[in-house]
Amino acid sequence: MWLTARRARTSLLLALSAFAMTVAGPAAPATAHPFGPPPTARINADGSHVRLVWKATADDWVLLGQALGAFDNPTGDEAFAVLTGEQKLQRSKELHAYLLDRITVSQSGAACRAALAVPQHLLDNGVDFTFTCPHPVQDVDVRLAALTNLNAAYRTVLSAAHATPARVLVTSEDTTKRLDFSAAAPTGGASAAALTTSGIAAVAAAVGLFVLLRPRRTRKATS
Repeated sequence: MWLTARRARTSLLLALSAFAMTVAGPAAPATAHPFGPPPTARINADGSHVRLVWKATADDWVLLGQALGAFDNPTGDEAFAVLTGEQKLQRSKELHAYLLDRITVSQSGAACRAALAVPQHLLDNGVDFTFTCPHPVQDVDVRLAALTNLNAAYRTVLSAAHATPARVLVTSEDTTKRLDFSAAAPTGGASAAALTTSGIAAVAAAVGLFVLLRPRRTRKATS
């Protein structure tokens, strides 16, 4: 019941934003929302595979969709017009390309092959990356640069299951962090339960990090 109500509210937000875009045109980077709860990324490794789940708030998804034209319907396609905001984001080739370009994992300087799943309810579930690296994972470099091109004040809380560091803040000045999984359990990799627990801890940490490290909001007069 609660999730259904939440999806309804967030879908309405996306739908209203998409409608506003048809009237007002694309959003400028100055309208970014980096001052709310930061995006989060949860990561674990199993053999040569790395899984990463990236989540952002509804406001951030709206901003990203606007910047990439995911809500635009230049041909007046009636089928497209009735889609929800989440469905438009899910089907956006520009969004897929953007995320694959700005969220990456590499091993010893070699990029790990990425696959991206964008679920229908991405506001609840986030987007799910699977990276296949050349060798079994010991340490990898994780780059999280989504949204920072729209506003440099964006930060992402990265949490890892069975890795060092277990939690770190990623900023626009330092978008790449090295994670060491060499101390992880040698068999089975990180379980789904461990990943879920790590995610809950990351949300709690995000609130604390946001309070301590968020930039001071400034307002500029508009002409």
